[in-house]
Amino acid sequence: MKAVGLKKYGETDVLENLEVPKPPAPQGRDILIRVKASSVNPVDTKVRAGVYDDYPDYYDHVPLNTDKYQILGYDSSGIIEQVGSDLSRFKVGDEVYFLGSPFRQGSNADLVLADERGIALKPRSLSFEHAAGIPLTALTAWEALVERLKIKEGEQVAILIINGAGGVGSIASQICAQIFRLPVIITTASREETRKFTKEMGATHVIDHHQNIQQQIDGLQLNVPLKYAFITHTPVGEYVKICANVLAPFGKMCSIVQGEFDMYGTPSMAKSLTFVWELLSTKIRYGGNLEVHGEVLEKLAKLIDEGKIKSIVTKVFDFNCENLRKAHDMITKGQAIGKITLKMNS
Repeated sequence: MKAVGLKKYGETDVLENLEVPKPPAPQGRDILIRVKASSVNPVDTKVRAGVYDDYPDYYDHVPLNTDKYQILGYDSSGIIEQVGSDLSRFKVGDEVYFLGSPFRQGSNADLVLADERGIALKPRSLSFEHAAGIPLTALTAWEALVERLKIKEGEQVAILIINGAGGVGSIASQICAQIFRLPVIITTASREETRKFTKEMGATHVIDHHQNIQQQIDGLQLNVPLKYAFITHTPVGEYVKICANVLAPFGKMCSIVQGEFDMYGTPSMAKSLTFVWELLSTKIRYGGNLEVHGEVLEKLAKLIDEGKIKSIVTKVFDFNCENLRKAHDMITKGQAIGKITLKMNS
């Protein structure tokens, strides 16, 4: 089958057209999916560059070690071609959107094997290319907000989302607005187009991360406590210090990006603040309730079809090596708004 992948790590020019064997027939809970669209995420660019370090032993477990090539792409949409023997939820021909695994061959290819626990029927109201941009970002946001920060529906509190125009930040804003119904959702963005986009995604206030964040938040004169902070961009160390200053006592902050920081000498202990990490594939790597991924995607599909959650895809390219390199480059340079997906021509 045709794919775009790599045989070594480095700059975008390591991405190349490949002719590789078709995945084996699905076994157990695996499903073989004909890819119709594939999403591009920051994790793709880090893995490709050879600098992905969310797992200290990540590169010991990648397909490049065994297959001598690696195909990226960790959330996608497509049509089921074959199902494993232990499945009852799906059938051949179903249109689905799904989460992949960073430890398996990805979806920048004609066909991909995926675990049915991270799959759901595609929202009927979305095209394949718009559906492909949902799973990784939405599940990351969901785990961070629900499982790590433990936000409750209807809480009369505020949240600060760093990088509201990014993929995760834009879906997190919608979850906070439409599911949790938080009265105040503060996001950061600096350009006119990113400020407009994050407002459309549910932000009630937008502040400029290039300016003094604490002063801007103080100037909002909020009538509810700022209880939560969700860090989705670097520099983590700087944002952790800022969050320690602006969060209310007993507040919580969560980060999905790595960085070095020291809470010593900040108000973190005095305020009894909580800091937690969120990494979507922890359950895949170390074990966990993977069924929740499919359940959340089902819930989101319903909300999307009801018009309560919007697509966060702002760029769609035809799938080829040149365009995949372009998408990687845009993300690396911070030029992407929301999500970029690639539409298969087959």
